[in-house]
Formats: sequence, structure tokens, C-alpha cells
Amino acid sequence: MTHDDICEVTCVDEGKVKRVKESVSQQNTLQVVKIFKALSDDTRIKIAYALSEEVELCVCDVANIVGSTTATASHHLRLLRNLGLAKYRKEGKLVFYSLDDDHVRQLIQIAFTHQKEVEKHE
Repeated sequence: MTHDDICEVTCVDEGKVKRVKESVSQQNTLQVVKIFKALSDDTRIKIAYALSEEVELCVCDVANIVGSTTATASHHLRLLRNLGLAKYRKEGKLVFYSLDDDHVRQLIQIAFTHQKEVEKHE
């Protein structure tokens, strides 16, 4: 059995490997993993996408959008907040959530744009 997706011979570009290895070692990869882990849950990615579509949403709105209880929505929103992906403000008896910043919004939008492109090529 042959594999077309693997090098048939070993050829290492030492300069490139050293440069990139150094760059990788300076990144906080474990924190980035936490972001992607948080977004790898179907309910949370729906919530993140919903928040990317609006400036802010109250917990009740989020629950209705994703078809969950307010307790479940609140749990997922809290996790997104704890990872720095979302923030909230309280107004009377209501709690409104929004994405933490435009980088998070872009991350969500780019992921969905990419998924649509992949779908086209299948």
C-alpha cells in the first residue's frame, strides 16, 4: 500500500526547521488549544456564531436561538467567558453577552467561510 501524502525520502531544510521551531516555541499553544476546544462543541459554536451576528444577545435570546434551556445556554456562555471569548454585562434582571473583541468575531466568521468553501469542493 502506497501513500501519496507522505515524503518518499527524508530531506530536512535545517534553516527553515530551526526558524519555525523557534517561532512555535515562543507561542502559547496551550491557550490557543483551549480556544479551539471551547469552539469544538456544537452548541458553543452555534452560540459563538449567533454572537458574531449581533452586537449582543441576552441569555434568553441565546437559549432560544440554539434550542436549549437558559441554564444550558448560561453554562456554555460562562465557559466562553472564562476562556476570554465572550464578555457580559448585567442590566437589571437581564444578562447580555457579546464576543470579547473583533478577533474572536473574525475567527468565527472565517471558520464558517472556510467551511462553506470546503463544502463547494466536495
